[in-house]
Amino acid sequence: MDTGSVLVLNQNYEPLNVCNVRRAMVLVLRGKAEVLETARDAIRSSTQAFPLPSVIRLFHMIRRPRPKVRLTRREIFARDNWTCVYCGRVTRDLTLDHVLPRHRGGPHTWENLVSACKPCNHRKAGHTPAEAKMMLPREPAAPRVSIYYAFFQYLHQQEGWRKFVPGYETSVFAAAG
Repeated sequence: MDTGSVLVLNQNYEPLNVCNVRRAMVLVLRGKAEVLETARDAIRSSTQAFPLPSVIRLFHMIRRPRPKVRLTRREIFARDNWTCVYCGRVTRDLTLDHVLPRHRGGPHTWENLVSACKPCNHRKAGHTPAEAKMMLPREPAAPRVSIYYAFFQYLHQQEGWRKFVPGYETSVFAAAG
């Protein structure tokens, strides 16, 4: 019963998180949520069969802060589209570059980190882009997180969830085009 994933929606139908089937069933049976979509399977007792929930909606509004993307190498590379910001070469063999070098007081933040290929990073060395005569096409910034980001990994398998995650169709068509 714990193996399935269930999409949990806030009272206003905004996706909140993903929980396991057991937690979803407890929320439904305690009267804290309603089932909007069911899975194909069911839990059977000696007298009844309960369809497993796939999407549930809470009856009370839950306030929570917007999710943030963790600052990791992979997320920096993804933000920069796996492209060297200095020469524009697309490669999976990238390094992190501090725009203002660490030894000169540059912080380890979204606004100071960019993706660079090894030759460009070596050429820039411990200089700023202006000193190395290497221009940044745009200022680095923290990526904005959409609701879609948190649920992307589930949406390929869970077709019934797609209508509850705003922006899924536009992002799929943008990736295909």
